[in-house]
Order: sequence, then structure tokens, then C-alpha cells
Amino acid sequence: MKILVVGSGGREHALAWKLAQSERIQLVYVAPGNGGTERDTRLVNIEITDPAALADFVVQEHIALTVVGPETPLAAGIVDLFRARGLKIFGPTRDAAQLESSKDFAKAFMQRHGIPTAAYQTFSDVAQAHAYIDAQGAPIVIKADGLAAGKGVVVAMSLDEAHQAVDHMLADNRFGDAGARIVIEEFLSGEEASFIIMCDGKNILPLATSQDHKRLGDHDEGPNTGGMGAYSPAPIVTPALHARVMREIINPTIAGMAKDGIVFTGFLYAGLMIDDKGGLKTLEFNCRMGDPETQPIMARLKSDLVNVMEHAVNGTLDTVELDWDRRTAVGVVMAAAGYPESPVKGDVIDGIPPDTAECIVFHAGTVLSGGRLLTNGGRVLCVVGLGDSVKMAQKQAYETVDKIHFNGAQFRRDIGWRGLKH
Repeated sequence: MKILVVGSGGREHALAWKLAQSERIQLVYVAPGNGGTERDTRLVNIEITDPAALADFVVQEHIALTVVGPETPLAAGIVDLFRARGLKIFGPTRDAAQLESSKDFAKAFMQRHGIPTAAYQTFSDVAQAHAYIDAQGAPIVIKADGLAAGKGVVVAMSLDEAHQAVDHMLADNRFGDAGARIVIEEFLSGEEASFIIMCDGKNILPLATSQDHKRLGDHDEGPNTGGMGAYSPAPIVTPALHARVMREIINPTIAGMAKDGIVFTGFLYAGLMIDDKGGLKTLEFNCRMGDPETQPIMARLKSDLVNVMEHAVNGTLDTVELDWDRRTAVGVVMAAAGYPESPVKGDVIDGIPPDTAECIVFHAGTVLSGGRLLTNGGRVLCVVGLGDSVKMAQKQAYETVDKIHFNGAQFRRDIGWRGLKH
């Protein structure tokens, strides 16, 4: 059978890489893909991004099912379009994707259904937003309401920083329509974890836990990014906490969506904040797998992902049990010079070694040009090491990172550091 993966990042490379391992797969198409998916003989890049043209391609090539990686096509309604044509696709509808595409929608939804989250207010008026910040004090969190490619969140530690964020988003229109409304919410402290599930409309299948590192620099310093690395499993999510997350957040979310007349299908990502007293709150929802969390999660998945996806589109996820590699996976993102503000493109990438059982290199912002691999985006690669402990997995990842070269490469040296404490 043939499968289509929509997207061009590291998450899509990892999904396509995993799907292609199934004995039942003839070809995995990636639209539009990247330099890494182009180099893999089991994968075929196609230069189509328009959802209607993709649906035509699926019909023409007799593609059995489509998996959507990124949020933008989901928010634009690619799932609705495919389903209207009777095509099998895994992802949320446009209405369901509002859990990610509108921060205000998500917060109001959580409040309505009693799902634990930070207190908040939504603003489109600059003066009112400034007044609210003065009344609340700092630290405080400012979020663009719409999709801003992982860059629309400012965790302001001072009032100056908070006021500046409001001006950037609302007054200067830095994020266009995405920032025409902002959500201001209370600052939560604690340890974050990523909790990702698959849902077929009624049945819920949790994936392995993970933890992402958002800040650019070591010790969680520097600007927020789309994510500089991740590891799986996340030791902070104990079996007891796992049960609570399902009971207090995931189950009420899927049930709440159904109650509001929106059946949720697809991946659901809950960003969690766990405080030192064991308090649990939802930071945000994504209606897709996280990036870079997907890379270590896929590196650990032993089950045939094609079978899992078939059950997901057929509404039979309750019959699936996932099999995981017992090892820890640590994924280190190598980002371009200038990331996150103004990443440099077009630098030559050298030294990527062949994949082994202990280390896999997933591509994100790469392109093949004239036989050479070049940087083509902010986050360029995610190097995933596997080992019997966080420390051993780190060692595998960083030994490979040190072999890879491109101008101005930025990466953290401490991915997985919280896992060493548990």
C-alpha cells in the first residue's frame, strides 16, 4: 500500500521513516518533504502543497491513507476536504483544530469543561491589555491567539517585557491576524511534560511521554523557540500522574469536544505543567504531534505504525496495544545561525553519518541542491540517540552531533537534563 505524509519538517521525516519500515508499504510520499526525505529511497517527495491538488494526487495514485503533520493545513480544513471526497485521512477537522489554532477558543473550552489551566483574559484592545498587566504584575504570559509557528508566546519575567510583548503583538501587528487578539494568562511554575495521544473519534491511545526544551540556550536560557530538543520517556510522568492526566485532562477534552458537537480525531498534544506539589495544569493543546517530540517517540516505537494508523482511521484504536523500546531516546536539535529570529539558509551541511540502531538523524530545514545538502530553515536536524539511560542516550546523540558541520550551527549541550534528576 501507499501512504501520504503531509509536511516538510522533522516530525514528518520521523513519521515517514517509521511508516516506511512496515512490510506492507510500497511507497511513502511526503508533501513537500525535505532533503532528508529526498535522500531516503523508501520515500518520495512531491511538490504539492495545495490540499485540493493533494486530494487529486491521492485518488490518482490510489493512496490508502494520509497522515497530516503540521498545524497549518489542519487549521485550513484539509481533513474536511479529504473526507468530503471519501478519502482516509488522520487528523482533526477544521473545527476540532481550533483547540490549537485559537488560544482563546482553547482557554474558553477548558474553562467551560473544568479542565485545569492557568487563569486568563483575552484582549484585542491595547490599552485594556496594558491595564490588565499592570493590575496582575509579572511574571505573566502573553500569547498570540492564532498560529505563529511556535513563536507567539512570551513568558515575561518583568512588566517592561510584558508591555513590550503586547505592543509587538497588538500594536505593531507582528504576527498579522494571528496576533490581532492576545491571551494573557497567569505564569505557572514547575516542570513541563508533553502528553500526546491518538484519538479515532471515541477511543484514546496514549503515546510514550516526552519532554521538550523550548529555550535556545543551555540551562533553559535565551529566547523561546519551536523546540531545541526532546527526550522520551519523561520520568516526571509517573504511572500515577499518567492516570491523572488521562482522567483530569485527556478524557474530559475528548468528551467535551463531543458535547460541543465536535468529534475529535487525530493526534492531541497536551502541554502539561506539573508543580512541585504535584499540581497539574494544561499549558496548551496542539492538534498534532509535537516537533521535536515526534523524533524520539518514533525512534522508540516498535509497533507497526501502518497498522496503528489503519485502526485510527477505521475507529478501532481500542484494539491496539503499542510496543515501546525500553531505552531512552534523546533528540538534539541543530538549528541554523540566526535562529529563531532570522535563520540563515543555504549553508552546506557535512558529516551526517549513516543511521545506526543507537542513533538516527532526522531532517527538518534541509534541501538537496546540486547533490549537496543545504540548510533551508530554522531547525535543521534532530539527532536522536538511544541508550539504557538518559546519560547513555545523550552520549550517543552528542557523539553524532559533534560529527556534523554547517556554518553557525546552534544546539544545546544539556538536552534531557531534567531526566537526570529523577
